[in-house]
Amino acid sequence: MAYALAARIGQMALVMFGISIVVFLIFFATPGSDPSARIAGRNASQETLQQVRHDFGLDRPLPVQYGLMMKKLFVTRDLTSFVNRGQQVIPTVTRAIPITLSLVLGAAVLWLAGGLLVGLLAGATRGSWVDRGLMMISLAGVSMPVFWLAEVANLVSQSRFHDTWAFSWVPALGYVPLAEDPLGWFKALVIPWTVLATLYVGLYGRVLRASLIETMQEDFIRTARAKGIGERNVLLRHGLRTSLVAFVTMFGLDFGALVGGGALLTEVVFGLQGVGKLTYDAMQTLDLPMIMATVIYASFFVVMANFIVDVVHMFLDPRVRDAF
Repeated sequence: MAYALAARIGQMALVMFGISIVVFLIFFATPGSDPSARIAGRNASQETLQQVRHDFGLDRPLPVQYGLMMKKLFVTRDLTSFVNRGQQVIPTVTRAIPITLSLVLGAAVLWLAGGLLVGLLAGATRGSWVDRGLMMISLAGVSMPVFWLAEVANLVSQSRFHDTWAFSWVPALGYVPLAEDPLGWFKALVIPWTVLATLYVGLYGRVLRASLIETMQEDFIRTARAKGIGERNVLLRHGLRTSLVAFVTMFGLDFGALVGGGALLTEVVFGLQGVGKLTYDAMQTLDLPMIMATVIYASFFVVMANFIVDVVHMFLDPRVRDAF
């Protein structure tokens, strides 16, 4: 077990190393990509371009450039933006992380609770009107684009009905730090949480229902029933635990992707300056150091989420534990 976990951690490190190399080569070694031209500005002379290349180390061999970039990113932590002169990349990303984490964590609580409730009720009442109704609602939630739902939520809560008793408590768009005003933090994020979670509640509920129905037809479920265990205990203690394998896998991947910047559309519509919005702005201006930092940050969360999912699988499914 310990050896297998150590091997997985080693694989994570190799994946992160490979991602950093690929991202670096895409932006610094692709033919036609010249970071010095972006830094120097339009119509810069050749002398200016050469001076910029020398100052930023862009005239050195690619392995040396990569090493300097990683040193500034992870060791000295003094990597600066190519576009906004003097802007420190690491503090900027660090300030954006709590915003994205607050958004995704709150939404995750809602979609996990909603997905479990929908999947359990639909799976336990298979073929009934409850099952059909929940699946129709889930399909509607999955079908609504998150940016459209976010705009509708803004139109209702910020404009049309903002002065009514139902939405008069909704603050202006933006983020309120949790440490400064916990209640204001909750008010600012409760609608973004609901919008982001709507898609995943329907998706997770449908996946859990299908997995639960399949699991309840397994031989070990028949054995549990033959032993006289009640249907409720069979469903919750045996069926649900095995069915959660696919549920947990999806959650790990989705959570890692959203924390890594996948919540971009929600952040943009609700005025949240999170990691996704930061990456989008950097891509608009081709701010390569900022892009490097946010992409490596995003890949870390995706890789870490995969590792945590593998560990959780060992506790949910004995067959996976035996494979280790």
